[in-house]
Amino acid sequence: MMSFKALCQAVESGNTSEAEDITRILLDEGKEPLEMIAVLTETMNKLGELFARLEIFLPQLILAGEALKAVVDILRPKIMEAGEQGAPKGKVVIGVVKGDLHEIGKNIVKLMLETNGFEVKDLGYDVDSLTFIKEAEAMGADIIGASSLMTTTMPGQKEIIELLKDKGIRDQFKVVIGGAPTGQEWADQIGADLWCEEASSAPRMMAELLGK
Repeated sequence: MMSFKALCQAVESGNTSEAEDITRILLDEGKEPLEMIAVLTETMNKLGELFARLEIFLPQLILAGEALKAVVDILRPKIMEAGEQGAPKGKVVIGVVKGDLHEIGKNIVKLMLETNGFEVKDLGYDVDSLTFIKEAEAMGADIIGASSLMTTTMPGQKEIIELLKDKGIRDQFKVVIGGAPTGQEWADQIGADLWCEEASSAPRMMAELLGK
């Protein structure tokens, strides 16, 4: 029997081929894709914290991210098969704030939303606050989702809300934040509409936020 621990170790070490092999074995053994996503999200959060404390360096984080992307690519069809179909529950613009290059968590949230009936526009990483707003207006989005994995980039989430207020359009969009260093206290402080602690709960929480 292959273990989730072995998968996490392969991803953490940036061994893409090994991570892919273990993922396929776990699927053959009947393991749930969402369980794998959950444990790998914890692994990437841990790596993000180590990077923020300068205990690991960017190349290691990038290699781990590439390994995780390969795993997600394998799991995606399985997750999509179990996803909900029909009219979109809402439109979401999602991205990682300016100065932050860590988009693995954001990618997982995007996958969770897409497989649960949301229309998602992915802005990528290192996204300027004004770009979030312009893209949300262009899409007619219901939600702006802003991720941050470093304490130094968290102010970018606050800036999005302040710009919406300055433009007089704060009420047009729900602002959802997430990322390892964020929390409910920070969300309350900056006036965000929702804080998502984990990717798996994001679709349910966002649907409830929109009253769906």
